[in-house]
Amino acid sequence: MTFARNTPANLPVTIPRMPPWVIAGRAEAPENVAFLSGAALAHLHLVLGQAEVPHALLRERLALWSAEACVAFTGRPERAAELRDAVHLLRPGDLPGPAGETFLAWRRAVERPVTIKALCRALPELQTEQIARWLGAGSGAPVTRAAAVLEVVLEAAPRAEVPALILADAALAQALGWDHAVPLLAAGLKRADLRKRGEGLALACHRAVIASVIEAGRTAIDLARRAAHLKAVAPKLRAKGAGQAVEMFLTCDAVAPSALPLPDRAARRLCDRLVALDAIRELTGRDTFRLYGV
Repeated sequence: MTFARNTPANLPVTIPRMPPWVIAGRAEAPENVAFLSGAALAHLHLVLGQAEVPHALLRERLALWSAEACVAFTGRPERAAELRDAVHLLRPGDLPGPAGETFLAWRRAVERPVTIKALCRALPELQTEQIARWLGAGSGAPVTRAAAVLEVVLEAAPRAEVPALILADAALAQALGWDHAVPLLAAGLKRADLRKRGEGLALACHRAVIASVIEAGRTAIDLARRAAHLKAVAPKLRAKGAGQAVEMFLTCDAVAPSALPLPDRAARRLCDRLVALDAIRELTGRDTFRLYGV
């Protein structure tokens, strides 16, 4: 008798899937688009309430995609792989560069609960009073409020796309009663959308939410399976510090072996072992300066 191998692909999860009518929706009228975005957010609210979801890891993955979108808005060529390198291979005293700074801002924005203090840490170039004033600019339904915050910031500082989008996602999270910001808007918006105002910008934000929530839901299910598999194989690891290393993989989008709480050779062996167990993946395709993630 043979048994199916316990891999991330076939692990059962109880996370609800997005209703097909939301995914298939092709609404054009503003009220219908708003209805679909509300339905998508209601579904994501259920997903984020599931203990199986590695929440910090999901937020980091969404932060990476948001940073990638923001970098593309500026016309820079860096994509996800380069952003990971800029941040996770950074040495003490080195500067991450503009693209790396963008990714760092998004990472800081999602790692702590949404407060003015946390947003000041994520956006040190802004004053506390600015952040508080802009964050309070929106009102009404969650996406409407987020669009209003986005508009106010871009009116005051047209080149401040990153702060504007981070604050808009923070406003959305607060309106929905979420503890942490969940990056949704940047990855779903186009560069031209950021020049819109009023109802046009609000409609673009509704569409962005629908697209991003669909992808976030799929990612949450995939990460939940992978996290469950990593936890299942963790008892097989004998290296000292392996438990801490597993926790790092469960919370970080990418990890360099040098960042693990093990000697260099032991860290590389642990990563190779976890790759062999299909518990993590090597993300760069390189022979050196590798990064690993769930």
